[in-house]
Amino acid sequence: MTAINQVFFDIGGVLGSNGWDHEQRGEAIKRFHLDGDDFQYRHEETVGAFESGQISLEEYLDVTVFWTGRDFTREDFKGFMLGLSTPWPDSLDVVRRLRQSVRGQPTRVRIATLNNESRELNEHRIDRFGLCGLFDVFFSSCWLGVRKPTRQIYERVLGMTQAEPVRCLFVDDREQNLAPARALGMQTIHFTSATALAQSLAGLGFAL
Repeated sequence: MTAINQVFFDIGGVLGSNGWDHEQRGEAIKRFHLDGDDFQYRHEETVGAFESGQISLEEYLDVTVFWTGRDFTREDFKGFMLGLSTPWPDSLDVVRRLRQSVRGQPTRVRIATLNNESRELNEHRIDRFGLCGLFDVFFSSCWLGVRKPTRQIYERVLGMTQAEPVRCLFVDDREQNLAPARALGMQTIHFTSATALAQSLAGLGFAL
């Protein structure tokens, strides 16, 4: 088996709750009594630009929520939105153990994130989850300008790291995001739980 020297982790659904997926949007719809169908339509119209960094959180909210008068403020909505992000200690502990296990190895193993997220949510979650102490670099859709599962995001990350695909490992909770990585030659783990992740990493030769 080819030795892995680059590991990529998704964030939402692997290291913590999703940032602004359908579950979180559903909670916001109930909390602020939004028209769910209208909000979802407006979200779908803007989410691509939002997560690829083409529009800001403020612009996203202009279209999806504050296109009409509301009985709540932007700060109320943004505070609720950010507050939905919850780190998963068990998963973060696996990454911490992985980082410790590869420290001092002759061939350095780099650990990075590869995720879809808007800039404001991404920065909040990096801070909230304490990710700067665990990852070398953050490959996020808001800074790369493209999103998973398009092939282009994986090609850009491989180009920026100059990593050989066969020596890369990508961990994600969604099969549709893993398939393009495998097609490029990357090794993958379909995340289901922190325990299963640790077992899969051990099976690939990492001493956790």
